[in-house]
Amino acid sequence: MTRGRTSVQVEEPGRVFREAWIAGVRKHYPGEPKPGYVTPWEDTPEWERESAAAVYEQARQFIEAADGATTKLTREQKGRFVALCWIAQIFRHFPSPKASYVADWSDMPEWHQETDSDIFEHIEQTLVSAR
Repeated sequence: MTRGRTSVQVEEPGRVFREAWIAGVRKHYPGEPKPGYVTPWEDTPEWERESAAAVYEQARQFIEAADGATTKLTREQKGRFVALCWIAQIFRHFPSPKASYVADWSDMPEWHQETDSDIFEHIEQTLVSAR
């Protein structure tokens, strides 16, 4: 692993994030999703595994810092948080990414917005129910 993350630090949170992503894509994507959108964790590129774990961790810290009050945010606010954190990861790994990879919320397709909102709510529900 790069940047000091151990496989244990990436594995579980990254896998949770990836599984929530795949579930959201299967639920919201119109038609048959691209194979890369539903690639299982084991076949996911390393940069994407690290990014999934990093965004999960950012959402976890945000939810915990708010002491669970994030349940009062709208789905859009939750999704925007995930999207923005993911965009930062794209810039971290790719110096000149395609514009579609770093599109602002309003320019993202609806299925992607809904999937990002689902991811936040999945993390949130996992943390709140663990209390």
